[in-house]
Amino acid sequence: MPCRRVVLADGMGGENVSYQQRVNDAVSILRGQWTISVLAALALGELPYKELLTAVNTAEHRPGGRAPLSDRVFTDTLKRAQGHSLIDKRTDPQRSGVSVYELTPKGRALLRAVRPLVEWAQEYEDQDDHDAVRVD
Repeated sequence: MPCRRVVLADGMGGENVSYQQRVNDAVSILRGQWTISVLAALALGELPYKELLTAVNTAEHRPGGRAPLSDRVFTDTLKRAQGHSLIDKRTDPQRSGVSVYELTPKGRALLRAVRPLVEWAQEYEDQDDHDAVRVD
């Protein structure tokens, strides 16, 4: 059976982009385990750097009490999210020049787009335990 290529009309430059390429593009934006955690922490509103880091680490609490997200990895995650226009950074003059982060419309749209994936994972979470293949 011949393989069919699914093509999406880009609409921007008139070129066609494969479905697989669009999926790869989307996944590359989500790379890094902290991107969604940062976006979710900002879902309710803007936060300064330290409060955002604390919110992510609190939500991702791990056994042993160790903070799972270091300052370096957090900063890299913020820069990557800014580079993809998912969050904005601004200086808040009322807080002595503290950097404040907030979701962009694109970041909010991404959170909405990820919701069905989360629902899928929850639906099949228990099933995976039963269907797992044991490799010894």
